[in-house]
Amino acid sequence: MSQNSKAAAKVIKGGPDLLADHAYAALIARLRDGRLTSGSFLSMPMLVEHVELPISAVRDAVKRAEASGLVTVLPKRGVVIMDAGAETTRECLELRAIFDCEGTRRLIANGGDVPLAALRDVHERLLADARDRMNPDLPRRAIETDLSLHDALASGLQSQLAARLYAENRDRISVIQNTRPFLADRIVSAMEEHLIIIAAIEAADCDAALAAIRGHLRSTLRWWGVNV
Repeated sequence: MSQNSKAAAKVIKGGPDLLADHAYAALIARLRDGRLTSGSFLSMPMLVEHVELPISAVRDAVKRAEASGLVTVLPKRGVVIMDAGAETTRECLELRAIFDCEGTRRLIANGGDVPLAALRDVHERLLADARDRMNPDLPRRAIETDLSLHDALASGLQSQLAARLYAENRDRISVIQNTRPFLADRIVSAMEEHLIIIAAIEAADCDAALAAIRGHLRSTLRWWGVNV
């Protein structure tokens, strides 16, 4: 165990399960922020250095990540981060659209408490900035803003099982998003598509909202170079 791993383990109080939870959270954080990229291979010692926790906890975290399709374990060798190819991208985005549609339908039917005004404001500010100029911070903001709407739509499902499945798919999409930076023109079109969805939900127009979600799916697949 490295000195960093030993130090981190001492800071975290609790048994092996708690250490494994922290290792899994650290692994997911590195997948989400792009420090671990699609298709990359890491030996277990390399992964321990990344996560900075004991190898036993990292092994448990890897098992959980493999069950979610985030990594593939190569016995006695290491792990490979999930492939972000066309078929995986299609499956993940189509699954998200299913969550989006059903969550939206329930939000409109049940009058769910979603901060639509705040979401619209964040989208409009990002849209204005993307139209004005491209700066290094825009891709990060675009990912955060993009996820904020999809998270809100999924909240309408009000199901712990659905929330877990959505979160696992969200992590897979994070790996996909980190393979290709957002460009200004895609930020503009994506935010415009999101604003159409928000407006339809505000108007309680379920048919329009579902049509807008499906249109956003088609545009996103095209952006990733996936045939629709």
